[in-house]
Amino acid sequence: MRPLAAHAERPCTLVVCRGCCCGDPRKNPGSDHAGQLARLREAAAASGGRLAVRTSECLGPCAQANVIVVQPTTEARRRGARAAWFGWALDDTATDEIIAWAESGGPGTTPVPPTLDLHRIAPPTPKPAADTGGRRGRRKARG
Repeated sequence: MRPLAAHAERPCTLVVCRGCCCGDPRKNPGSDHAGQLARLREAAAASGGRLAVRTSECLGPCAQANVIVVQPTTEARRRGARAAWFGWALDDTATDEIIAWAESGGPGTTPVPPTLDLHRIAPPTPKPAADTGGRRGRRKARG
C-alpha cells in the first residue's frame, strides 16, 4: 500500500548540498553560504508551492562546491525531464539564475539559460555495489 503523499505532485525542488565542502566557509571564504540558503528558502516560500528547497549531505562533486541540484516537477519528470546539476554556485548571480530558472519551471519546462549553463556539471557516477556473492558475514563450510 502506498502512502497518500506518494500521489502528491512534487514541485520543482532545489536540493542544496551542505556536506563536507559545500556551504563551508573554510573551503570557499567570502561566499555567504547561510545567506544563499536563506534566499533559496525565501524564494520557495514566496512561490506559492511551485518551488521547494531541501538540503542534503554530501552530493559528491566536492571540487565543484557549492552544488545545487534542480529536480523537475512530477509532470516534467513524467515527460522525461531529469535533474540538472550545477556547481560553483557561490555568488548572488548564480543563485539568482538558479532561482529564476526554477521559478520559470526548471528541467523539462524551460531551457537552461546560457549563463546558467556555464555552471552545469555532470552528476557523480554511482559506485557499483560490492558483489559479496551472497556470503556476507558467513564462513565457508569446510568438510
